[in-house]
Amino acid sequence: MTVSELQLQPLTQAQLEAVVELDRVCLGGLWTLEGYQRELESPNSELLVLSVPSAAANEAGSSQKGQSPPLLGLGCFWAIVEEAHITLLAIHPDYHRQGLGQFLLLALLEKAVQRGLERATLEVRVSNEAAIALYQKLGFRIAGRRKGYYQKTQEDALILWLGGLQDPKFLQNLKIWQQKGRDRLPWKLPENPQNSPLSP
Repeated sequence: MTVSELQLQPLTQAQLEAVVELDRVCLGGLWTLEGYQRELESPNSELLVLSVPSAAANEAGSSQKGQSPPLLGLGCFWAIVEEAHITLLAIHPDYHRQGLGQFLLLALLEKAVQRGLERATLEVRVSNEAAIALYQKLGFRIAGRRKGYYQKTQEDALILWLGGLQDPKFLQNLKIWQQKGRDRLPWKLPENPQNSPLSP
């Protein structure tokens, strides 16, 4: 692995404190350390994190005091029957607008495909126009609205839904989106693992 390689991996026990800190920065402390511990232990939870070696991170966009954060992003979904309920998708503020959110979302959708899930759903703030545009670009459709869903602000949430995850056309599109996303990122990436349904 080269020093400039972006790392995408499942959350590990050793990263618990780092992911809680990333949660605090991105989400205002949505989940506790105990909450992430439960996610680690749940067979129905898929939690991925993004990181890069410090030198590479600082080349692409540095944090305070020139130090890159241990984790740049996190994403999670719960596998419920045939559905992937995406519960978290967050990128460190210093690394916005670099394609990491889309890259992580596509990785979650690929994991859902690997699990044999048929659909994906999530909630998003009605004011988060950039996120809504990203989700709709990837085929999500608005399925409803939850009034006052976000307790701190009482802001409504849109319910977004995507079906046909096992459809060959979706798998083809997912592979294309992933390649385009890889080309955009300012880091090198490892090739898809051999067991990936999107591998050539």
